[in-house]
Amino acid sequence: MQVQTKLQDQLEASWAKELKTELNKDYMLALQSFLDEEYQSQTIYPAAGDLFNAFNYCPLDQVKVVILGQDPYHGPSQAHGLCFSVQKGIAKPPSLVNIFKELRDDITVEILEHGDLSDWAKQGVFLLNTSLSVRAGQAGSHFGQGWERFTDAVIKIIDEKCEHVVFMLWGAAARKKASMIDKNKHYILEAPHPSPLSSYRGFFGSKHFSKANEYLISQGIGAISW
Repeated sequence: MQVQTKLQDQLEASWAKELKTELNKDYMLALQSFLDEEYQSQTIYPAAGDLFNAFNYCPLDQVKVVILGQDPYHGPSQAHGLCFSVQKGIAKPPSLVNIFKELRDDITVEILEHGDLSDWAKQGVFLLNTSLSVRAGQAGSHFGQGWERFTDAVIKIIDEKCEHVVFMLWGAAARKKASMIDKNKHYILEAPHPSPLSSYRGFFGSKHFSKANEYLISQGIGAISW
């Protein structure tokens, strides 16, 4: 698996254009070498072909909402390149269960039987993890390898190139990104992480889904069908 080739060949065109310089920086070349070795010697999630699904499902000019996760799920067949999302047929992890509970309580939609959030992504919800890969069974195992710098660059691109984006920042790690975002240009929503450890501290009742749609509509932008 050659990450650089994967990006050049399959990364959606608008992202490929904006990220070209970033991908050629020394830290990214080092990350690509690290990932080549990891995919050859370890079980890594998501599959190499799914690493950049957040980008490929949601072109830069279609970004309406950004949700930030930490790193991919590390269990078999869960992660597929979209934060908090799992592939169809896989049990919903606790954080995703809580996201759906809040969604139901906020805008009274029927909860999906599956946990695949691809439909959100295709509507303009950019589901970005801070780190895009992880070793099987080892949460956080690819932190500190360069992904964080790369995804910070992605957030800066969205901040600069897009208008009136809703940023949903859940948990301490995501909320640290607020300082990177122009609050006069975008709408920032912050809450505790939806994990069972913190969801009752203010994630439940935050009403981020209805607030996001109200803002998008107020800016003349189509709402998300959550």
